[in-house]
Order: sequence, then C-alpha cells, then structure tokens
Amino acid sequence: MKILLTGASGFIGRHLLTALLDAGHDVVCAVRKARAAARPGLSQVVVDFNKAQHPQDWMPALNGVDVVVNAVGILRELPGQTFDTLHRAAPIALFTAAAEIGVRHIVQISALGADEQAASRYHLSKKAADDFLLALPVQATIAQPSLVYGPGGASAALFERYASMPLIPLPGGGTQQVQPVHIDDVVSVLLRLIESAPGPDRRVAIVGPEPISLRSFYAALRRAMGFSSPARFVAIPMPIMRMVARIGNRLPGGFLDTETLDMLQRGNTADAAATQSLLGHRPRAPRQFVPSRYADAVAAQARLRWLLPMLRWAVGLVWIVTGLVSLGLYPVEQSYALLARSGVPPPLQPLFLYGAAALDVLLGVLALLPRRSRLIWLAQATLVLAYTAIITVKLPEFWLHPYGPVLKNLPFLAALWILYELEDRTWTT
Repeated sequence: MKILLTGASGFIGRHLLTALLDAGHDVVCAVRKARAAARPGLSQVVVDFNKAQHPQDWMPALNGVDVVVNAVGILRELPGQTFDTLHRAAPIALFTAAAEIGVRHIVQISALGADEQAASRYHLSKKAADDFLLALPVQATIAQPSLVYGPGGASAALFERYASMPLIPLPGGGTQQVQPVHIDDVVSVLLRLIESAPGPDRRVAIVGPEPISLRSFYAALRRAMGFSSPARFVAIPMPIMRMVARIGNRLPGGFLDTETLDMLQRGNTADAAATQSLLGHRPRAPRQFVPSRYADAVAAQARLRWLLPMLRWAVGLVWIVTGLVSLGLYPVEQSYALLARSGVPPPLQPLFLYGAAALDVLLGVLALLPRRSRLIWLAQATLVLAYTAIITVKLPEFWLHPYGPVLKNLPFLAALWILYELEDRTWTT
C-alpha cells in the first residue's frame, strides 16, 4: 500500500516507519524539511503541521494514498507547538481532506486516557481529533497506546534513570496504576491495524499484559537491568510533588508539570485483550523490557543519567565557592602575598585576584546552566593546568602540603575529562 505517515521523526513514528518499509509498503512522510530518502519505498512531502490547518493544505500529500497514519504528538507544549494545533486543528484538516479524496483507511495514534473522563489539555486535544475522525464517513481506527517503553524513548530514559538509583523517588507512595507496553508490541499492533480492515472496535487500547503500580514497575525494570541490589524507595509527599509540578509549569522542556502529574494520578490502564488478540501472543511484561544481553549497557547508561548531573554540579560548585572565597572570605592580604610570590607586581595584584575570582564564579555558573557547550569543560581544564603550572614553578611546596591542594587537581581534571567526553558534541541540556 501507499501510506502517508505524519510524525515519522517521533519515537513511535520512526519505529513504525521502519516496520512499514520492511513490510514492503511505500511510505510518504509528511515533513517540515525534505531530506534525502534513505531507503527504497520512502518518499517525502513538505507539510508544516503548524500551518496545515485547512483541508486543501493536505491535498497534494494525499495523491494516490491508500492509508493515512497520524503519529504526531507532544507531551508538553513549547513555543510554536501547542496541543490545539498539533493534536486537533491540523489532524482534523488532514482527516477531512483524506475523507474527501477517498482514502481507504485512517489510523489515528491517540493516547490511552483520551476518553470521556479526560481532563488534561493533552488528552482533551487528542479526544477532539478522535471524535471528529469517528464522525466522518470513512473507515477509521483510533489506536490508544499506554505508556510506551523502548530504546531511545524519552519516557524509557526517565524510568531507567530512576530505577537505577540507590533510592528511587516515588510520588506519594507510588501506588499509581500504569500499564507500560514495549515499543515492539506497539508497532506490531499498529502494523496489523494498518494492513487489515477496521474491526468492530474502532478504538483500540494498546497496553501491557496487566496493570501494575508505579512502584512495581520501577522494581521490575531494575531487575530487568540486572541490578543485584533490591529496589529501595523514598516516598515524596504529594504536596511537595505538586509544588515541584507547578515549578515545572514554568520550565519548558521538562517532563513534569501539573497536567502530567494529574495524568499519572489518574492512572493509565485498560483491558489487554485487544492487544493480545492483535499480537497473537501475550504482550511483553516490564521484566522482559530489557534483553539480558543489553542489561549491563542499559544499566550503565541509566546510572550516567543521574551521576553526570551530580558530577557537573559538584564541579560547578567548586568553581563558584572558590571564587567567592577568593573575593574576601579568605584574608585578602594573604592572597596578595601568594600573588607576590608568584611574581605579580603589587599594582596588578587586585586585578589578578578579583579577576581570577570572577572568572572562577563565571565558569561555575556556566557549568550549571541547563544549556551549555562542552567547551566549558575544556576551558576549565585549561585554567586548572595553568594554575597548576604556576604553582609548580613559583610555589612548589604546595605539592608536598599534607592536605594535597595541588594533587587534588588530578581527580578534578579527570572529572572534567569525563564531562567533556560525555557531553553532546554541540550543545546539550
């Protein structure tokens, strides 16, 4: 078949794209910017989802298309990306155009919870598009995945990170009910829905084998990653969680805000019968999410997700505290005496002292910024090496100091090297 796929760059979309091409279908991806097609059977059409809010905007993309699959979705709104536009207005325009042109089947990838009890803007915007589609005179299927786990997924990275911690934080007591499903099972169900005629159930929940508590999910995932020590939990009272979520409302790009917390509190479960029937077997349980041959690598990566921020904050605070101490907490006259022994003439000593202190504070602040360049670590290492060289030549006795003030530069430089190597190559958050 010829299939129009939107959201092919998203987590579910890119896995589904691979499966569709492997199955021999021709796939047209609606993209904002066209790139060279990497595989036979793959083509692209330029459509800006933020602007394609009228049926005529979609007509060129639907030429000869048999099936439309909409996989566009966002969990948090960002500047230029709103629930109303991406979940409701653009999909409604696409569905209208597809119905007018006579597309055989439309598959809308919605979300579990987009139902009559929906309260969040995320779920309500999904439900608005779902309801509109089901009212059109066209064969349609609404796929409603639960929490989706898989390599490369943002939610998988988040849950792996928490599951790998010595103390796993739980909102409340962690009794919230979830029913996570593996991305492989999600794609298999979607492929079956796309390739077959719509059944009597036009809304299909795609879920794991059974509901479990958030606490049990973390414990199962921790075992799947091969940790020998049992999961230990610390309950975060819900008033504190709600305060953190309100702060998250003001922080773009975060995972937690008041709406996502409310969705977690509501629970996210459904009968697994439809999923099992379409798969032909029981869906994968959380204890099977991580293949044993990859467990060590997944566990190491999960640990780094919380160890690296700890290391980064420790390094940043060293620079900030060192700078503040040099600005006056340490006797200034003694600092001047050290500068004099290093060869700095008296008129320049205030400039060197306060300039170096300000530079230390600046480097510490830059290290703590949520968006930063990996060159920060290179600059810090260069400065540490410069300080070490000066001390070696002018104040060599500090190498033999019982507190080891210069020797401590060696593990500090190792920490900077680790941060430099493991940061993103351009900018990271």
